[in-house]
Amino acid sequence: MAPMKAMKAAGASKSMKVMKSKAVRTLPKSGIAAQVAESTGLKKSEVTQVLTNLADIGAAEVKKTGKFVFPGLFMIKTRQKAATKAGVKLMFGKEVQVKAQPAKTVVKAYAVKAVKDQF
Repeated sequence: MAPMKAMKAAGASKSMKVMKSKAVRTLPKSGIAAQVAESTGLKKSEVTQVLTNLADIGAAEVKKTGKFVFPGLFMIKTRQKAATKAGVKLMFGKEVQVKAQPAKTVVKAYAVKAVKDQF
């Protein structure tokens, strides 16, 4: 307990202050549509329709083939997670009854190499 009290007395460390920073707000669909409309000269309503159709196409493609790539930005893939058996596991020094879980499909999104190289 003594080291914890010393940390509290010294105040929050730099890493703790970073963790407590304000949440970053993402650009909503309307904001994306406005920026694309401004840069291309199209109407905002047309761009919104394109974004909606793109989302529908992406969802259908992921469901059909298990993979969808938006060139230069991201890739969405599905992966099968195996079923787990019921039993007893040791967690934090205590034995806990664990329920069986069925197999399921998990959807994951990854940044493509072009985005990773920017950071």
